[in-house]
Amino acid sequence: MFTIPFRVLVIEDDADSALLSQTTLRQLAGMDVEICADAQEALSALADRSFDIIITDIEMPGRSGLEILPQIRELQPGVPVLVLTAHGSLTYAVEALRQAADDFLVKPIRPAELASRASELADLGRTRRARNRLAVLAIGAHPDDVEIGVGGTLAAHQAAGDRLAILTLSGGAIGGEASVRQEKAMQAAGSVGAELVHLDFEDTLLDPAKGVISAVEKVISQVQPDLIYTHSPHDRHQDHRAVNESVQIAARQVAGLWCFQSPSCTVDFKPNRFVDITGFVDRKLEMLAAYASQTHRDYMQPDMVRATARYWSRFSQAIDVEPLETIRAAVTVGPPAPVGRAGQAS
Repeated sequence: MFTIPFRVLVIEDDADSALLSQTTLRQLAGMDVEICADAQEALSALADRSFDIIITDIEMPGRSGLEILPQIRELQPGVPVLVLTAHGSLTYAVEALRQAADDFLVKPIRPAELASRASELADLGRTRRARNRLAVLAIGAHPDDVEIGVGGTLAAHQAAGDRLAILTLSGGAIGGEASVRQEKAMQAAGSVGAELVHLDFEDTLLDPAKGVISAVEKVISQVQPDLIYTHSPHDRHQDHRAVNESVQIAARQVAGLWCFQSPSCTVDFKPNRFVDITGFVDRKLEMLAAYASQTHRDYMQPDMVRATARYWSRFSQAIDVEPLETIRAAVTVGPPAPVGRAGQAS
């Protein structure tokens, strides 16, 4: 199984303590660490990005770590919360646990103890959330294909707690230096918490009969997706058509399969499912912004991205929409709406 590092949010107003936690969690636990100095900054981060564990101090200026626990639970359901405090009083520990914290550590804390407990809780949280979430695989021929087609949809899946993976089959050397584009693809995938599988088939020469089908089958066997998003067959680009053909063969046992729109799609692209991405267009733009070398292309411009999402909303009651062609929809839960689990269709 492809894995990504645990993402931790540390809420700590003391700069020295924050740096110590950051260094400990990075070096001893291999975590991706983000620091917030107060409650408001932390709540903004929690509303915008997903984490595997939240570590918060109790004593902070303004609202304390205990006071914001209910909002943390609302913003990131199922994510473990580890409370730290310099007060060894049992009263603080009991109050923290009553407020739905998962564990409590008293300062000063040994680095090894913090790294070990944080890793255990993050792993437990992922396992707990995995019981009720979908596994989603998005497959594109080149870097930025998936982000253009279903970036907003993936952001909505992330908000619903689903497990995401992106498979990119080539380095996209025709559109720029492959190593740079791969680095940017990792950055874009990370912004929605997706695992990235980046293969090195030759750009413009993808061929289902020359290893693409078996490569897709291998990733599908590891990710075990409930649903897949990929290119439409109604596309001028030969690589896009090759990926569609390969996925349709490799994903024959996957319950849900939908095709997204690329800039090179033809007028034969006829979507019949319209995913509500209202509230997730900014996240899509964040993903696309990772590809700085491609910003000269008109379809990467923010006004074009927003206009496209608004155009497709005419087929839905939503404000912003991404269109999909349905190949197979046997999965019991479809593409997500911004709130709840149900997909939106016209």
